[in-house]
Amino acid sequence: MLQKKLRPALLLSALVALGTSCATLAPSLSTLPLGAVAMTAPPVYQEWQRSTESCSGLAGDFSATKFYVVPGVNTFATEEGPKVGLWSREGKANRIVLAGNYAEHEMVVRHEMLHQLLGREGHPPEYFVNRCHLTWESWHTATGD
Repeated sequence: MLQKKLRPALLLSALVALGTSCATLAPSLSTLPLGAVAMTAPPVYQEWQRSTESCSGLAGDFSATKFYVVPGVNTFATEEGPKVGLWSREGKANRIVLAGNYAEHEMVVRHEMLHQLLGREGHPPEYFVNRCHLTWESWHTATGD
């Protein structure tokens, strides 16, 4: 009897979640990759933000970004497949999630910062390749690494 009463409530919850998830471009801030924990951005991230603002010609509010890390991994699972970093925004709140083994990798962190500055997903070549060199291939070409 209790199961029959719970089913409509569960169905309603699922429909509300589905409807609201389509309303934003990015995952809800309440949804983090498995194992993600909040982190305090190290001071070098502010330098990297300034470098990313400089190359892109865009400005952002570093303090409006919350950083998370999935400790001890090279990638973490997302709906789109494994990732080393992920930017998302809901309203004015920005979030960057990093795979722990890449949390100190300048290109990975700045790549996600550029998403935040652009306020969008996708990789416009003008910004990611030509201006800032924040793809694997363009980073290695620009830095010689």
